[in-house]
Parts: sequence; C-alpha cells; structure tokens
Amino acid sequence: MTTYPELKLYIDGDWRSATDDLPVVDPATEEVIGRVPVADQATLDDALEAAASGFETWRRTSPRDRAGLIGSAAALMRSRQDEIANSITLEHGKPFTEAQAEVVRGAEFFEWDAGEAMRTYGRVIPSGPGVKHVVNHQPIGPVAAFSPWNFPMSQPARKVAGALAAGCSIILKASEETPAGAVHIAEAFHDVGLPPGVLNLVFGIPADISQHLISSDVIRMVAFTGSTAVGRHLTGLASDHMTPVLMELGGHAPVIVCEDTDVAAAAESSAVRAMRNAGQVCTSPTRFFVHQDVFDQFLDGITSRTAATVVGDGMETGVEMGPLANDRRLADVIELVADACDAGGELTTGGRRIGTTGYFHEPTVLAHVPDRARIMQEEPFGPVAIVNPVDSLDTAIERANSLPFGLAAYGFTNRADYVDRMVNRVEAGNLSINTLEASLPETPFGGMKSSGYGREGGTEGLHHYMVVKSVSHSISIV
Repeated sequence: MTTYPELKLYIDGDWRSATDDLPVVDPATEEVIGRVPVADQATLDDALEAAASGFETWRRTSPRDRAGLIGSAAALMRSRQDEIANSITLEHGKPFTEAQAEVVRGAEFFEWDAGEAMRTYGRVIPSGPGVKHVVNHQPIGPVAAFSPWNFPMSQPARKVAGALAAGCSIILKASEETPAGAVHIAEAFHDVGLPPGVLNLVFGIPADISQHLISSDVIRMVAFTGSTAVGRHLTGLASDHMTPVLMELGGHAPVIVCEDTDVAAAAESSAVRAMRNAGQVCTSPTRFFVHQDVFDQFLDGITSRTAATVVGDGMETGVEMGPLANDRRLADVIELVADACDAGGELTTGGRRIGTTGYFHEPTVLAHVPDRARIMQEEPFGPVAIVNPVDSLDTAIERANSLPFGLAAYGFTNRADYVDRMVNRVEAGNLSINTLEASLPETPFGGMKSSGYGREGGTEGLHHYMVVKSVSHSISIV
C-alpha cells in the first residue's frame, strides 16, 4: 500500500478544493507525493461562519451523544490503521510501525476524551434556606487549533478530541507538510455523521491563517502545539482580543541518571527513546546528566545502542529510524552538531548526513559538551543525545533546571529520597522516573516556564475548552 490520499479542505461538512496549493514531499526520496490546498480569506470566513453555526448545534447535543459520535469515529480510525499509517510514513518518514502506533494513540485520545465528556461535573455549594448556589462547566465556544508536523495524526487528535468532547466546535489548521493525518480524522468524523460545522479543516500560509482566525470575534479559544517562538506570537495575537490560549510548546528534556540505577537498562532504553521519531519529539530525552561514578558505563551503553539503530526508508521492514521530516531539520541538526564539536564536545557516534537523497542523519551521541554550545541551550529536535557527567544529584537538578524550558524531565534511580528530591525540585510539567514515557491519554500533559500553558489529557484535559459559570438561585419559601 503506497497510495497517498487526495487532500482537501473540510468546511461545514463538505470537502473543498482550492485554486492555490503547496507540495507535500516524501522526506525519504525528496519526491512530491501530493498537493495540499491553500485556504483563501473567503474560505476562512466560511469556516468561521460554519464553526459559529456548528457550535450552536453541538453545545445542545447531550454529552452522551457527543461521546457516542466521538467513540464511533475513533473506532473507524482504528479500523483504518494501516491506511492512515501508510499516509503518515509517506509524508513524514517515520517507520511504518511507529506510524501504526501513532494511529492507535490518536484513537486513544478520542476514546479518553469521549468518556470525559460525560464527567464534566459541576457542584452545589451549601447555602441558606431558599438559596441555591450551583457551579456549571459549559463549552467555551469555537476553537482555533494549530497542530505541528511531527505527529500528523496524534497531535491533531488531541486538539479535536478536547474541543469536541467539551462541546466546542473547532477550526483545525494542521501542518501543510504532513496534512494527511488530519484529513483522515476529518474523514472519520464525516463518515460517522458529525453535524456540519462542528469540525472544520484548513491548510495554507500559517501566518495568514492564524492572523485571520485569531482576530475573529467568533473564536473563543486558541490551542497550539509547536515552537516557543511561534507560541509567544500567537499568544500575543490572542491577548489583543482577550482570547484564552492553550499552549504546548518546546522542550529540551533533561535525564538524570543516578549512581544506584541499573545503568545498562537505562542506557538501552534512553538510546531507543532518544532516536524515536528521529528525535523530533518535544518530550524527547536530550540532555543526559549522569553521575560520574557510572558515566563511562552509561556513555558506552548509549553509544553502542545508538550506533546500532537501523536507519532507512520507513516503509522498509526492520527500520528503526527514518529520515528527518524536512530539509530545515536536517540542516539545523548538522549545524548544531558541528557547533558542539567546535565548542569542545566529543562525538562518540554519528554526526553526519547519510547519503545525498532524503533527509537522513546518523543517530548521534555527543559527550562532555560545554554549556556554551548552542545544542545545550537550543532543542535539537533531531536524533541527538548529549551526555555529560555530574558529581551529585543536586548538581544534576541544577543543570536540569538551568534552561527556560520545562516540559518533560526524566530520572533513573531506585532510592526513595532521590525520587522525593526530583519530584519536589525538578521544574517540568511532566516528570517520569525509571520510564521515558511522558504522556498518556489519562494523564495531564503540558509544560511550565517557556514550555507553555495549560494541560491536555487526563481529567484536566477539558478544562481549557470550558468556562465556569456560577449560578445563584433564590427561591421563595412558603
């Protein structure tokens, strides 16, 4: 199965083409595999009108009925797993097995939020005779959502699932570089009978679309996943209209490896996780702070496992890591690695582009990298692990907290006191001990500091898509 789908806009329950389009490129071959339509201002206005109308319908739909439709769409996505995964691998480059897992993960987001749709509880506040105080949670209104290119299916799923479960309509602006995942989501909801206007999908010039949508009085909330720089810009646009935002932004996740841990196991799992999705993950473990007593053993372990990573076209059997998703990432990773070596860092494996066709880069480990190197300050967003020694847990925590990012952090230890210290002092919205899994549908996910604002997933996941209404009701007592 190698067919790439036809790409269209989805407005008010109908599929649309456009006069202008942009190429979609297979990063493994650099060949154009499709064309994504560009929405003009008239189309965006249609999407806004549709979202306003769709909200009035959807907000009056019972939570149980909303949950039923969302669950049906998720089941349809699961049944189309291989078809969707095929599209993701072609446009993004990740191995087919990873793409399959992403489809399941996206379905799980829908399934969890469908259940949460029926649990947006309010409360009754005790009061005197003849007076009742009630707190209600109601959908905030039409949402403008922006999803990135690194997870074409699961990232749009998070936004759409949260909005629809809360009772909001949504205009989704998905990535033009990896658009098929979002198209498959829209197809599933269309096929299960989602009312027109509740879900709208657009593509185009990101700056033009964000400016047009966020400045509209129709939009009541902005949800974004992407870089910190773009997140700040969109937050500024939203603030001009007092529009709330949900921002899941960049990271540069520290990993603290203590002297008491199973070093070989930690090195093995770290190498695999750091190379997942070619390192293009906002929670990817990147900065390893390893106690000096086990540093050499850990470095040898992560280097040997990283060097053994099988790289190739994501459609090939046995491939563990595909190409980077675009030429910009390849150029940035090459530049960051070169700068780290120039600053005095030691390259223990990798460090170079693979071949001349496709955006392939060797899985890479750097050691003893000084803080002045750019890669210690900037998220590499590529297949690079940076391993440095530390003399104590306190030093490791200080180094971990030294950057303005605070999305994910990890620790390897079996000591309860070390765990307690990390939990209390590591500055991250998501801390994982002895595991490199940072996010599940049932757990809240989001950052602190420059890594964003708000949470997706868990019981907290619908909070930003809802408003709190306090109702006081006085009743005459006869």
